[in-house]
Amino acid sequence: MAAIGIDYGTSNSEVSYFDGKQHHFIKLDADVEGAHKIRSSVFIYYENELPTPPISMIEAKVAQIKRAISDQIDKAKDGYYEAPDPKEQQRYSDRIDSLRVEFHNLPELQRRAIEILLKDMTVQDLPLKQLVETGKFAFGEEGFRRYLQTPDKGRLIYSPKNFLGANLVAGQQHAFVGLIAKQLEFFRLSAQEQLNMTVDSAVIGRPVKFHGTRGQEGNEQAIEIMTQAAQQAGFLQVEFLEEPIAAAYQIERTLDKQTNVLVADIGGGTTDICCITLSPDKQTNLNRQQDVLSVTGARLGGMECDKNLIIKSIAPTMGRGLLMRNGLPVPPTYYSDMCAVDDIPKLNHFFSEEYWLAIAQTKSDVKEPKLLARLLTVQEDKLSARLVNSSRLAKEMLSSKDSITLPLHYVEQDYDVNIDIEALKSSMQPWLSRVKGLVKECLQNSAQEPEMLFITGGMSLSPVVRKELGEVMLPHLPLMQGDAFNSVCEGLAIQAAKLTAC
Repeated sequence: MAAIGIDYGTSNSEVSYFDGKQHHFIKLDADVEGAHKIRSSVFIYYENELPTPPISMIEAKVAQIKRAISDQIDKAKDGYYEAPDPKEQQRYSDRIDSLRVEFHNLPELQRRAIEILLKDMTVQDLPLKQLVETGKFAFGEEGFRRYLQTPDKGRLIYSPKNFLGANLVAGQQHAFVGLIAKQLEFFRLSAQEQLNMTVDSAVIGRPVKFHGTRGQEGNEQAIEIMTQAAQQAGFLQVEFLEEPIAAAYQIERTLDKQTNVLVADIGGGTTDICCITLSPDKQTNLNRQQDVLSVTGARLGGMECDKNLIIKSIAPTMGRGLLMRNGLPVPPTYYSDMCAVDDIPKLNHFFSEEYWLAIAQTKSDVKEPKLLARLLTVQEDKLSARLVNSSRLAKEMLSSKDSITLPLHYVEQDYDVNIDIEALKSSMQPWLSRVKGLVKECLQNSAQEPEMLFITGGMSLSPVVRKELGEVMLPHLPLMQGDAFNSVCEGLAIQAAKLTAC
């Protein structure tokens, strides 16, 4: 029996097994050579026809058909009373009888309703619960590639983790349990096959605060969803560990004496900070909560930087800031809604016909309609996730370059956007201020001062982040070197190994 560590991230996920001496990372994406990370996004799709519409939609359509039949019956009655002779009356009477039979033939009405719905229905019309229960799943690069090729065949859930602490109704909670169970089962079976041993336990990383606006209630909901999903995925035992603490367990193995370390885990969806006392003498201890001096976090990750960069550098080339004939600017909500890949209701609203009409009308009301045409293309072709992904790539490229040219040819032929490092810094400033606020909060709540600083998570690779935290804010703390991407998962695997040792 084996226990694995699962870093279930906002942008990427990974799995590791620790044998007591070294880590064994599980290859999760066959389409990425030599990499063990996998996109956390999931594409749920249908190869052929869509499934039967949900009962609620069928019942609503049946009611609509019945109203139409009732109107026909009323008209036939009017004709009966106005008929000039008995023969004409009989014709209307037969018509009324026939319509009444049609009105009460529920199976036929349901068949007609389904036929009408399937003719006009798209994947976006299906409730997520039905999509999860009836659709096919594609993970990693395969899923993202399918989404790029046939976005109308399915729905891309860009970051399932971001919804766990949100205000979900019962059907949506059930849907996310099923969706994440599919991912966790894929992780478990991949580990089982590659390790050649039964995998039945896991330690899963969790942020201090899950993405959402519901506080502790949202955190409890997220853990409940993840727990149910893990059980459904075949795990007999599952525990959760806050991600910055997991990263601390990994770096603890490099220390030769007791040290207070400030860990900043800055990922794609959340930022978590902890101050913890680490010691080589405590590495085998299962419960380390007494060593945690302070911990805090917020739904504040790199994805927000991706969106901010779009608003700052890409949206102006799509009409943001243009004035309409009445002197008012193009509604800025067009662009924030366009980026809402982690908000299903808002994104579905952006992709609606009503939204298309609003943008089209605005396009006819500005002096440079070509710019709004680009926004309209993103809306019509459902390119939001692809655009956010392009912004992420731009952010990563600007980590090593002063300026780049970002090709957006999938929006418009020869459409390129020039972005420089100053634009990136400017777009990151509001986000960085909030990250630094979390660091201050953690330091204020700690009874002891940290002696070292460790920055991990995908955003830790950003020179802007490392400079602001390491050189500007905390220059007196030595900056520990470590693996920005793997430290959390390695720490989770170390904790998982302790489970099997007990």
